[in-house]
Amino acid sequence: MSRQQRQTLDDLLRQGPLDLGGDVAEQRAVFHDMMTSLPLPRDLSTTAGELGGVPVVTVETPANDPATVLLYLHGGAYAIGSAADAAGLAGDVARRTGARAVCVDYRLAPENPYPAAVDDALAVYRALLDDGVPNSAIAFVGESAGGGLAVATLVAAKDAGLPQPSSAAVFSPWADLSVSGNSVVGKAAVDPALTPEGLRTRARDYLRDTDPATPHASPVFADLTGLAPLLVQVGSHEILLDDAVRLAAHAAEHDVHVELQVWPQVPHVFQAFAAILDEADAALQAAAAFTRAHWATTEATDEELPASKESVVPQ
Repeated sequence: MSRQQRQTLDDLLRQGPLDLGGDVAEQRAVFHDMMTSLPLPRDLSTTAGELGGVPVVTVETPANDPATVLLYLHGGAYAIGSAADAAGLAGDVARRTGARAVCVDYRLAPENPYPAAVDDALAVYRALLDDGVPNSAIAFVGESAGGGLAVATLVAAKDAGLPQPSSAAVFSPWADLSVSGNSVVGKAAVDPALTPEGLRTRARDYLRDTDPATPHASPVFADLTGLAPLLVQVGSHEILLDDAVRLAAHAAEHDVHVELQVWPQVPHVFQAFAAILDEADAALQAAAAFTRAHWATTEATDEELPASKESVVPQ
């Protein structure tokens, strides 16, 4: 895997116009332009709709099996981004898993603070179940804030008495809205995309007066017992590295089947750059393999499914 590829991506992100902590309206426009700067593949179709009263965008490829569903949660620190903006990355995952992706257009802060995003994600999951999609044929996927939201939604589903989906794969999850991980400081110099100040600004927008340690906001503080098998992918060059590591360790402590993959010298949500980064393509392939392996394991016994597994991807 090319050192030059990693350096090119680092330069691209450092020179980019996105300021996560900047004016919300301006940064939403900037983020939209960034995410839609390249056209979607011609064989990728997107259909706007609604599930559970929540807007969604369904992303499909010609070869996907409509019986299997990825419930996809986009990033953007709970304040920017949209289901349509995420169609490219969601489509990449959908193509590799052979499933259709249902991207949730959850309400954004500061206009709609916590728990709006969790309520919307849970409503879409409940609607899929009510429509007859088996929980064993649904997998969650989320990136950045959407990764944290995916795990928070698993916890909310458990608390609501709903069955767990087959699995969840999260990319660079923002799982601690107190922004207190050691890597917030330790990785600040090498992270080309995120800043502690930007995350804290968006956390205040989303939480308002809610305690950052609230389990449905920051799943690193939640009881994860009984959650679906979990794959956590993260780059070593991001301030959210510690969020991912602590989330995986916390899941293992609660007897969740968990795999942690730390990809060296790559930035936040590097999976979105599969066109220019070998590590991104390899990570997406690994996430797809994990998802496919767990489509029908919801009822697996402890003997059939190991309690936990942690792995670090070599350079």
